[in-house]
Order: sequence, then structure tokens, then C-alpha cells
Amino acid sequence: MTITGAVSRASLAEARERLEAVIPSADLSRLGDDLFAVLRLIDREHGLRRAVSDPARDGADKARLVQVLLEGKISPAALELVADVVRLRWSRPSELSDAVEALAVTAEAARAEADGRLDDLEDELFRFSRVIEGEPRLRGALTAPGLPEDRKGGLLDALLEGKATAATVALVRELVLRPRGRSLEGGLADYGKLVAQRRERLVALVRTPVELTEAQRTRLAAVLATAYGHDVHLNIELDPTTIGGLSIQIGDEVIDGTIAGRLDDVRRRLAS
Repeated sequence: MTITGAVSRASLAEARERLEAVIPSADLSRLGDDLFAVLRLIDREHGLRRAVSDPARDGADKARLVQVLLEGKISPAALELVADVVRLRWSRPSELSDAVEALAVTAEAARAEADGRLDDLEDELFRFSRVIEGEPRLRGALTAPGLPEDRKGGLLDALLEGKATAATVALVRELVLRPRGRSLEGGLADYGKLVAQRRERLVALVRTPVELTEAQRTRLAAVLATAYGHDVHLNIELDPTTIGGLSIQIGDEVIDGTIAGRLDDVRRRLAS
């Protein structure tokens, strides 16, 4: 699951921002599953995938197409996100599929995070990959092309049900039943990296007197990611008391470029 096109990488970054905007109000017990369902649809229906990834086609038209096809079949949050994603530009149709898969995995990571189990999810994916490497017969059963899906699913239930997080079960089941051309070990490594990215990400609280444009948000996130060496998610808070400029808080560190902040600094100096 490697996105190589520069256009697609930029679109993936924007799609991840859209996902973060959806997560607080979404039903996380089904968001990842809904996105995986969309992935299966566009992987199976090549004509549909070409239609919704065609850079020459109007983005609003592509969004309307998926809304007509998917309304009532997936959650409103997932539908909103998918409509946003197909509006973006993708270098190749396959990279749209890869982006939807990455969003589905990240949604499952957000589910584990909301349950306080994000570290467990990362650890369980790693440990399952080690079990697979050490048990050739088990690996053979889970990857055998002739074994029916219900048999594989039953084997996974026996291995994981009640012993792993719901997100782990969902991600491993997806990889076993729909490997998308990868080895099971390769898929587990891909998913593990996406989960690790969420665990290591930084969250910046940005206070601003006026709404930031999408371009301003993207530039600010890129600048902060370069400065901190990690992806940075922006939580934007409109705050008229900042008067002008931005106040950015990451952890305990505050970067204050507002007029109000500078005035407070002057007052502190005068009072000392």
C-alpha cells in the first residue's frame, strides 16, 4: 500500500484531514467497516473506480455519483468522507483504492484509541505477525486460496475472538479474506505502520480569530510537521480574543503569534 504519485500523496494528506474532522461525530464501531465495504466495491467494479478517480471529471459530479450509489448503505459519516475523497485528484485509480484502505485502517485505529486500546492494537498486530511466521500450517490455512471464507473466518474467531481488540479482529479479518495481492505478513506490516503513525502523531490546538482556509490549514500542518518531525493534526478553535495572528499549542508548548499574546508579554515585562 504505497502511494507514489505526488498528486495522490497530497490528496491522501488532505483525505486524512477530512477523516480527522469526521471522527469526533462518527460511529467508530462501523466507520472502518463501512470504508472497507467501499474499498471492496471499487476494487471489484473497475469501471466505477475509473469514473470516481478520473481527474478530468468534475469533483462534484463524482461526489454525486457515490452519494447516489451508497446513500443508506453506509453510515452518513462514511458517506460524507467518501464523497470528499472522490472530489480529490488521484494519479491512478489504484491509488484511490489504496487511500480508502489507509483511511479504513486509520478509522479502526481511531476506534481503538477511543477505547483506550491503541497500544494494544499495535502490539496485537505485531504479535499476530510473529505467530504467522512461526506457524507455517496456520499461515497456510489462512492464505489457502481454495479454503472457503467462512472456514477462514471461523479459524480467526477461534484464534482472536475475546483475546484481541475489536479493531485487531477487524483488520486481521480484512487482510486474511481480502489480501489485495499482498502476503499476509506484508499486509500486517502495512497496517502496523498506519497504526503506529496514529500513535505517534501530534495534535496542535490552533486558536485563530478567523476561520482558516483549506490551503492555510494544509500549509500550517506541513510547516509544523517539518518542525516537529511528525505528522500534526490541527484542531482549530475560533477565538476572537486572540485579536490577530495564531496561537498554537502542542503538548505543553505554546507558540503565540497573536497581538493579544504580545500585549500580555509586554504587560508581564512592565509588571516585573
